[in-house]
Amino acid sequence: MPAPRIVFYDGACGLCAASVQWCIRHDPHRRLRYAPLQGQTAKAALGTITEDSVVVLAEGRPLLRSDAVLEIWRTLGPPWRPLAAAARLIPRPLRDAAYRYIAARRKRWLPEACALPTPDTAALFMP
Repeated sequence: MPAPRIVFYDGACGLCAASVQWCIRHDPHRRLRYAPLQGQTAKAALGTITEDSVVVLAEGRPLLRSDAVLEIWRTLGPPWRPLAAAARLIPRPLRDAAYRYIAARRKRWLPEACALPTPDTAALFMP
């Protein structure tokens, strides 16, 4: 089994918190781990990456914006893996433009919130 991917998300973003909860529900094999971009794990693992973007650390390599989202889908497996493969056919500049459009409006769409773990998901979260 591949090493877990770490999903770094904005810990003060409601859409990000909802996305983390969605990922947990769709990850029965627990292949993803989660850490806020503002936390110690992000500072240690990502160093100078200060993008206002979801970041996935996969095999020691940071993936940003739409590449990060597609890596999450790929990691979740069916039915998301084929969707990720199909979405990769869209040129990255177009995918990232859609990502930036959503990212620019995310705080207006959902208020600030944190992804608080439940007792059964606490092990998936990193500081």
